[in-house]
Amino acid sequence: MNLPDCQLFGTLGCHLCEQAELLLMPLVEHGLMVELIDISDRDEWLEDYGVRIPVLRRADNGAELDWPFNTEQVVRFLLPADC
Repeated sequence: MNLPDCQLFGTLGCHLCEQAELLLMPLVEHGLMVELIDISDRDEWLEDYGVRIPVLRRADNGAELDWPFNTEQVVRFLLPADC
């Protein structure tokens, strides 16, 4: 099964973002592609995500999963609706 590419919105020094990265690592080791996006790079990201980070976003449909999330929630978030 192909998992959708994702983006993890966060910023340096964010301990919650570090926790989210650690939680995602086993999934990355099994083929999940996650691009780390630093919200401080763009004003609109700061505005959209500044109080919500970390946020996991699917690249294929734009769906977002706000923190806090666990591995089971991430897996459900990534699976197609018909699974």
